[in-house]
Amino acid sequence: MNMIKHSRLSVLTAMKESGMVPIFNHDDAEICKSVIKACYDGGARVFEFTNRGNHLMEVFRDVQRELEQDFPELILGVGSIIDAPTAALFIQQGAEFIVSPILNPDVVKLCNRRKVAVIPGCGSLSEISSAEELGVEIVKIFPATSVGGPAFVKAVLGPMPWVSLMPTGGVSLDEANLRSWFEAGAICVGMGSNLMSVRTDGSYNYAEITQNTRKVLQWIRDFRAHK
Repeated sequence: MNMIKHSRLSVLTAMKESGMVPIFNHDDAEICKSVIKACYDGGARVFEFTNRGNHLMEVFRDVQRELEQDFPELILGVGSIIDAPTAALFIQQGAEFIVSPILNPDVVKLCNRRKVAVIPGCGSLSEISSAEELGVEIVKIFPATSVGGPAFVKAVLGPMPWVSLMPTGGVSLDEANLRSWFEAGAICVGMGSNLMSVRTDGSYNYAEITQNTRKVLQWIRDFRAHK
């Protein structure tokens, strides 16, 4: 049985402290490694590899094994998980947290049994409350812009101020947009394509991804310092 390096509590704490989780996947393991390294160089320590495509478990296994040796501080999890069997397989390959676009109690229970952090996707107060009843610490708001944006986050925290929310979907590489999520009360945000700079020829600009990551993390520190 594979044992994760970082405890569930340390994973959740790292998410809250950094305030941003980069999200990415690709069927080329070398590109994935380079993107993760670029984000790591920019200061990110928690990274979500999304399971969106065929044969991605093999890609994740290759990425996880190499980066585990080179970047011991990296916390690598898997997203877009909608069923417990898939979650179990990725945990066996070293996933240190599981993210889902939905709230599936079976996924949450499996992760709790293995002491693996799980962040399910919710779009209503009832779903958020159900997730917390299952023991969820951080709830993903998804798709964040579609369910109401920062106003939704603020509205949720009115009657439920103890909730930790991670909006994902629509968080842009724009200081004003980013500030609006944190002013509304988000504890963390997930950022995917908006963070990943692509050149006109389709290749990834790793130096710019590093700059984007560093810039976003600095903005978040500034927001929190002046809150």
